[in-house]
Amino acid sequence: MEKELQIVGFRIGSETYGVRIGSVREIVRVPEITSVPSAPDLVEGVINLRGKIIPVMDLRKRFGSATIQHDKKNRILVVELENKLVGLIVSSASEVLKIPPSEIEAPGSVFAEGESSYVTGVGKLKGRLIILLDIARLLRQSEFRKLEEAAEPVAMVR
Repeated sequence: MEKELQIVGFRIGSETYGVRIGSVREIVRVPEITSVPSAPDLVEGVINLRGKIIPVMDLRKRFGSATIQHDKKNRILVVELENKLVGLIVSSASEVLKIPPSEIEAPGSVFAEGESSYVTGVGKLKGRLIILLDIARLLRQSEFRKLEEAAEPVAMVR
């Protein structure tokens, strides 16, 4: 019996993406985000989540989304990477999806190496295609360091 892959599904624009459920700590509504001076463009700022300062990146910008609408459906996926929490803003977050391995295809030639090397596969579920992502690869080391650096000055003040 093949074990189903459990992923947290989320949307950016009209596309559905998924990350392994194990890498997501929680999903929260977008609270007030404190901007950080001289932070890189991809860093929206930081949030205070139950006393923890967490850097936040807008995945819609990261994926080159042309229209970024702030609405009530927006969510922050709080993910853990190298024992640190990072918030990722998405258009909306859906339910936990279960995809059988037989319904997952390798990224293949559709996604060229390099920029989209964070795509681990494409899952098929009830007629929908779900692009599966690897959070560690998505937040390339240089970006992850920028996120950490953006949160440090604010954390020092507390």
